Formats: sequence, C-alpha cells, structure tokens
Amino acid sequence: MRMKLVLIVGAAAMLATTPLAAQSPHGDEPVAVPRAIKQGIDFVYVDPQMSSVARRKQRPQNWLSRLFNPGASRSGAPNPMFDQLARGLQQYQASWGRLPQTRIPAGAALKRGSTGKRVQLLRTRLGLYPDGGYDEQLAQAVSSYQSVHGLGTPDGIAGKATIASLNRGSTYYARRIAINMERAYRLPAQRAFDRYVVVDSGAAEVYFFNRDRMADKMRVVVGAPQTKTPMMAVLMRNARVDPYWNVPPELVKSLTARKVGEMGLSYFKDFHYEVLSDWGPNARIIDPKTVNWKGIASGKVKPTIHVRQLPGPWNSMRNMKFEMPNDFGIYLHDTPHDELFVQDGRHLSNGCVRLEDYKRFAGWVFGYVPQSQTGLEAKVDLPRPVPVYMTYLTVAASPNGVTFRPDPYGFDALAMPQMFGGTAVG
Repeated sequence: MRMKLVLIVGAAAMLATTPLAAQSPHGDEPVAVPRAIKQGIDFVYVDPQMSSVARRKQRPQNWLSRLFNPGASRSGAPNPMFDQLARGLQQYQASWGRLPQTRIPAGAALKRGSTGKRVQLLRTRLGLYPDGGYDEQLAQAVSSYQSVHGLGTPDGIAGKATIASLNRGSTYYARRIAINMERAYRLPAQRAFDRYVVVDSGAAEVYFFNRDRMADKMRVVVGAPQTKTPMMAVLMRNARVDPYWNVPPELVKSLTARKVGEMGLSYFKDFHYEVLSDWGPNARIIDPKTVNWKGIASGKVKPTIHVRQLPGPWNSMRNMKFEMPNDFGIYLHDTPHDELFVQDGRHLSNGCVRLEDYKRFAGWVFGYVPQSQTGLEAKVDLPRPVPVYMTYLTVAASPNGVTFRPDPYGFDALAMPQMFGGTAVG
C-alpha cells in the first residue's frame, strides 16, 4: 500500500517559544552507531511511520544478473536514482567492462614516452593495439579511465593508484555500482511521496524531490570518517529558529570545565554561554561561579547542570535547526562556517548535516522562512512531516555511464561481502 504525504504550505505557522530547558540530557551532539550494527547497505534507523516504504535488513538483489528488468521484484517503479544507476551499470559493462582484463605488473609510473612490456600490457588493458608505446592516444585513454574511476585530477600518467585500479578489474567496479543500486533501491519508490529529501553523505549533497523529480540540490557538510553520518529514514517534523546549542554532559567535563580552567569565568560571557541548574522543565539560570568546575574537570564531580550556547551568529547551529527524532541524535542545521562549502572534501562534522543555504532549505520544506518574534529559540512545526532519506552513494550516474567517488566511510568495502559473500573482488 502506497503512502502519500502531501506537504501543505501555509502562509504562516505558529511559533512557540521553547520552555527554558526542554532538551534531553543528551545535548546536541550525535550518538555513535553501536559497533554491533553493521552498516554498508541497510538503514540503521527507520521512523516507525515510514515502515511501509522503508525497511531495515532487506535482502540484497543480484543486480548484475537483472540488468534488463530492474523493477521486477518490487511493486511500484524504483526511485529515479536507482534507474539512473541501472542504466549506468549497463553502459559501464558495455564500455569499460568489455575491455581485456589484463594485469599490469607493479613498477615505475608510466607516462608519455615510456616503452617496454608494461606499456604494451597497458595498451592491451585499455583496448588499444599493443604496439605504439606511451603515445598521446594511450595518455588520453588513461586520462578517461582516471576521470570515470575517481582517481583524482586526470593527468594521463599511469602511476601506482591507476595501475592498482586497473588490476582490480571491471568486475570490482561493476559490483560497486550494484552496491550503490542496492542503496538507491531503498529510496522511495515512485509515487510513494509527493515530496521528500535525500541526503547523500557520499557526495556531501542534499537533493529535494518533488513528484519524483529532483527540484533542487545543495552542498552539505557531513560526518567525518571517524564520526560517520548514518544511513537512515526519518520524518522531519519541526525546526527551531534561533536555536540554543545544548552542550552534552560529557563535553561539560572535557570542554567547558577545561576552558573555565584556562580562561576563567569570563569564558561564558566571551563565548555566549549560560548555565542552568539542571535539564528539567523548571530549570533556573544560575551564576557559573556557584559551580565546582575544578571538581567537574577532574571527574570527581558528575555534572548535573545544563550548559547551553545562546542563539546568535556565533552558535554552531546559527539560525536554524531542522529536527528529525531518531536513535542517533542526527539533524540538519545552519552553520557559521560558510567557507567549508567551497571544499570538495566536506566530510568534516560530528555526524550531523550542515546546510549550505538554510533559507533555501527552509523555503522548500515550509514554503517560507520562519522567523522568531522574540530573538529566543522558537519551535516551528512543519505543516506535514517531510520524509528524509539519508543514504551514501559513491557512484554517480552520468550521461555516458557512471563516475566513481571515494569511499570515505568504507561502506562499500563493508557491503562487498554482504552482497557477494566470499567471492567479493577487492
């Protein structure tokens, strides 16, 4: 049964000022995914209200043998991103996959002017006649291979990384496409929702889908390899305008108390923090000098206080936080560090997703950009919950096939045995 969530856009929404301390003692930092949960393909969390269109632990499909009938096992056409990757797999097999899988011995980098047996093997591997040396034709073939297979800036030089990639063979890369197809297969089937959001932590981008068409996209900053953004399916229900940043108790010890020891109590005024008596709904703002900071820093005193950073341009969530209740404390938010979005490598956060343009994102999910009337944190409910699918794609469909990206989280390596067992090529 298909589920449809229609986003009703209103001219205004009720802004409700947040109670003084309505946050949980967890604070505003993500929780690491337990080691017992195997990531790679499946969502680690699915909102119960999305169980009819998103599931954990689905059985992987053998897409390598189902190229010409990709939607046969599912009611409803698969997500458009799945279809694009399915076509890309066929194009990859028809181009790079048909070439001789000749192995090239390790050795010095091969470049224009190089000769010898390894150059002949390289020419054979890339579908050229063995004779001819490292000429311009071979350099162009190497450059094309590098461009498709994500080997940095294409330079036409067959160095260590390029030779290693060639020796992995086309089956390895076809399987990587199939792994990404499996992830895309878990995205909403066509006509499941009118509108939804896809966060791709592989590309560090977010996509807005309107009636199964990508209406917009923007860059994001996602979790670093040590603090990965998990794959999950959630419902975005509200946002907070001018949010506080609630310091987790463990950071009160390792960060706040340490800073007080280094800078004194002026730290709170200089960096716009305030201290509350506890995490309860009736918490009081208290004077920081009444707190035993030395005891907290040493671990002799367990912090029960609530430290939070005031709303403003200095706040790590700056103007808006988009909440999605889930097991891992993951959410989307604005950021004061706009300079990070010009970088190609944007795997830098503690797991949450920083938005390049929060106003454009808010305008899409709300139909307008909510504002606080008081300058204090205010909760704004969405007219209807917006589905958010957080996935991880390391292969992008292109007009001529696919382009491979790095695997910063190592999820492709984890997925290989999940999908292909002991026969995985790596």
